[in-house]
Order: sequence, then structure tokens, then C-alpha cells
Amino acid sequence: MRAAVFDRYGPPDVLRLAELPDPEPGPGEVLVRVRAAGVQPFDVAVRTGGMPWVRATFPQQIGQEYAGVIERLGPGVDGPAVGTPVLGSTMLNGASELLTVPAENVVAKPAGLDFTTAAALVAASQTASGALLELKVTAGDVLLVHAGAGSVGTIAIQLARLAGATVIGTASPGNHDYLRQLGAVPVAYGDGLINAVRATGLAPTVALDAAGGEAIAQSVALGVAPDRVGTIVDDKAAADAGALVVRAGRSPQRLAEVVALAERGKVVMPVRAFAFESIAEAHATVESRHGRGKVVVTIG
Repeated sequence: MRAAVFDRYGPPDVLRLAELPDPEPGPGEVLVRVRAAGVQPFDVAVRTGGMPWVRATFPQQIGQEYAGVIERLGPGVDGPAVGTPVLGSTMLNGASELLTVPAENVVAKPAGLDFTTAAALVAASQTASGALLELKVTAGDVLLVHAGAGSVGTIAIQLARLAGATVIGTASPGNHDYLRQLGAVPVAYGDGLINAVRATGLAPTVALDAAGGEAIAQSVALGVAPDRVGTIVDDKAAADAGALVVRAGRSPQRLAEVVALAERGKVVMPVRAFAFESIAEAHATVESRHGRGKVVVTIG
């Protein structure tokens, strides 16, 4: 099988496609033929050596999210059946033609979602839904989402709106119409963010930081209690401010709930798709921290 690997830490061009032995599903596992794989900031951090607790074994595979079709069942697995389209989370092997995962962790892909969109939903759905649960976002809240046009922000805005909350989203001016389409009130990020939020006439009661930088300090300055400010990217700033690091972990159940909403058109995710051979370009796009929605590589 072909898989994306890197032989040393570095920029996107350290990535290459390599021929590796086909994996064999062990007890309780399924073999998945991957059709699309998401690319996320975690992948970038692993590739650059920015995750010291993730130890690379070169040549190191990469990728945390996939959508594909079950090709074989491991010992002791009664279902889902061979041929079932699925999606889910994995660890350092998502960007490959084949992978093995625990059968209990796969989520059935609805017929109404293509593989590329399904892969785009995996990490962002679990991260955003978990963060909103930890922050206890309800219909009475005004949620401030930093980096609202990114993949996590995109899902968080829509889930919060479905819960009845009012949402303010930060983004570059070019993405303000996009945030309006998602149901958020857009403001520009940067030094003028505090005044821009105040100019909306809305007072945030809870904040989700997917941007880093000054986002936590700005949220507190706007009157959000530190214990209702959550970040997925800036642990140090959270510790300094008494804010929360919101990483609820992976949950096939939460993923399935968001996927069901997406099939019904209640949640959307714009996708920037790249061919598998262009995975270095896909990584560079994620690393640039620009654009909207999710970066995905298509495989096979």
C-alpha cells in the first residue's frame, strides 16, 4: 500500500509517499480501504517535531482522521460488515491507502455524505462538540468563537446555533460573509477585536479559542469569566488566565451525532481537497492558518 511518511522533522516537503506492507487486522479490528483523509494542525505539529510526547519512528506515517470502506474483519469481529462505508479517528496512519482500527470506534458513513466531506468532519466534530459540552454552552449564552472560519470554529458555530446560543465569530474580513452564512455575527481578529465585539452590542458570556495568541486575554477583557473561556490550542495562556483547556477526547457517539446532522443539511463543512500526491501542499495549506473549512486529501 501507499502511505504518507516523513524521514525527518521539517517543513511540508519532508513528506513523501512510500510503499509499505499492507497492515493486517488484529483481534477486534477492521481493515479499512481509505478514500479520504483529513489534515489537521496536530499533523503539522507531529511533522515538525512540535509534539515531543509523540515519538516518531522513521519513516513515520501520519494522519488522524479517515473515511473509507471496510475491506476485511479481524478475528472476533462480527460487524460492521465488509463493504460498509465508515469514518473515524485513528493515530498516525490516516494518510494511507489501508489502515486498521478497532471495530468499536468506526462510525457508519451515511449515503448522503461523500467520502471527502465525511473525512472533513471527523476531528472538528469531536473537538467542537466536546468543547461546547465542557463549556456548558446553552441557549442563553453569547458564544465568542476565535478563528470561526476554521474547521473547529465552523462546527462550533453551527452546533451552538442549533443549541439556541448567539454566536460571535472572529475571522479575516474576507471570511465575514461565510460566518454570516453559518449564523454568526462576524468581527475581525487582531488588536481591534475588543472594540469590534463591543460594537456589535453583544456581551459574550462564554468563549472558545481555536486561534491562540491574545484570544484568551481578549475574552477575559470582554467580561467572560475565566472558567467559561476554553482553548484547544494555548495551554500556557489558559494556565496563566485560569481558563480551561477543552479537550474532551474522541467519541464515536458524538461524531455520529454531528454526521447525522450533516446528512440532514443542519451542519455543513467546506472542503479544500488535494490529491494524495499533493499531501505536502495540503500540509502547507493547513500550516498557513488561512482559508475556511477543512483540508482533506483524496486517496484512490
